[in-house]
Amino acid sequence: MSEAGRVYLVGAGPWDPGLLTLRGREVLGRADVVVHDYLVNPELLAWAPEGATRIATGHRPGRLSQSEICEILVENARAGRTVVRLKGGDPFVFGRGGEEAWALAQAGLPFEVVPGVTAAIAGAAFAGIPVTHRDFGSTLGLCTGHGQGDGEADPVDWRALAAMDTVVIYMGVKRLGVVSAALMAAGRAPETPVALVQWASRPSQRTVVTTLVRAVEDAAAAGLGPPVTAIVGEVVRLRAELAWFERKPLFGKRIVVTRSLEQQESLAGALAELGAEVLSLPSIAFAPPDDDAPLRQALDALGSYGWVVFTSAQGVDTFLDALRAVGRDARALKSARLACVGPATARRLEVRGLLADLVPERFVAEGLVDAFLAMGVAGERMLLPRAAVARDVLPEALAAAGAHVEVVPVYQTIEPPADPSVVARIAAGEADLATFTSASTVHHFRRRFDDDQWLKVCSSIETACIGPVTSEAARGVGLSVAVEADPYTVPALIEAIRRRG
Repeated sequence: MSEAGRVYLVGAGPWDPGLLTLRGREVLGRADVVVHDYLVNPELLAWAPEGATRIATGHRPGRLSQSEICEILVENARAGRTVVRLKGGDPFVFGRGGEEAWALAQAGLPFEVVPGVTAAIAGAAFAGIPVTHRDFGSTLGLCTGHGQGDGEADPVDWRALAAMDTVVIYMGVKRLGVVSAALMAAGRAPETPVALVQWASRPSQRTVVTTLVRAVEDAAAAGLGPPVTAIVGEVVRLRAELAWFERKPLFGKRIVVTRSLEQQESLAGALAELGAEVLSLPSIAFAPPDDDAPLRQALDALGSYGWVVFTSAQGVDTFLDALRAVGRDARALKSARLACVGPATARRLEVRGLLADLVPERFVAEGLVDAFLAMGVAGERMLLPRAAVARDVLPEALAAAGAHVEVVPVYQTIEPPADPSVVARIAAGEADLATFTSASTVHHFRRRFDDDQWLKVCSSIETACIGPVTSEAARGVGLSVAVEADPYTVPALIEAIRRRG
């Protein structure tokens, strides 16, 4: 018999990936099996090993029963596997983690509980409501809205609960009428403030402030459905001053990020920090050129160039990686000077241990042309490592000025597979803005949609482009450009989107 594995009952928090604890991420990173709830953010699953088995417990009406979930945990642990049971909120606060721990204990299997941020705390906090405050009382009661009013004996001591300063009801929207009536019958004033928080910590979070007597009516008018956390008490009044999450400048905006998967974080992370819901649709990826002979020849003759000109951070990386692959380093550049089209490319060069000798004031090929022409390039031998398909403005202008320009493809842009669910959401008009950082991302994005879909996309979405060349490409396929960065950098693009709101 194989040695028993171990089960980790991990609380994932309500949704925001940043609410997963360090311990939770650590054990998730070595899981053989991940059993996850539907309320767990799918982004968290990317932190599990690629080969880990992922088992979704599902959503009503077809979700796995609690006994089936316990059986899965026991069977996999007995088989010697490391199992992470990833649960929304905290596993031991209305999460049935106690039942799962009990099943494992009865089976004699080792387990560990990794607490999470429970919905009562997170939902209130993201709505700007501290569940305790010395000016509004010091007692807090938690209860679940499930299981009330079905003809069963009511297990809740409503009189004791109503005496608490603040009461938080989990998953209570369907039983809101029963719960509100029970609290009022137990002595709570009908005008007691109530906050109903739907989808806590998501960019789609909604908060309705009402009273006990109006809670059912106002929830229905707002169209609130599960999951909803209800906070009852005078402390709800603090939301008027303390609401922070829903006041973020991009809260409620759904923004498409089309950069390559490797380059998404700087843009997507910043937009999410500003409150946007980011729809990730990488529309560009990078691959080696079909023929690497020109690159190998250029590397052999590297010491003969007076300038090496980089037009993208990707060009920097692929060129220097190719140099390293043949057993050479920056010393092979000898006296060559280095030019970069903009600060992002220059920063990437600096990360690789080199400093740019020239960065133009305008961060486009035309700006680089102007800078070179101002200093004179006649007779200069120049190497331009770049994408296989790119605009010829730069090499043609330099050649016309008397330079000897050698264009060498060091990578090609390709179209990566698309997530069909994201494509469907965009085609259905669920995105407010699409961001583009190159003309290639525009053209590849266009190919994600058939002609009928594209007409709907063009009528429902605006775009934010990193510069005039990208804007021209966007307009060329029928898109409306609402934002153009100035200067032509990702930080400037983010700031322009933030200002527009």
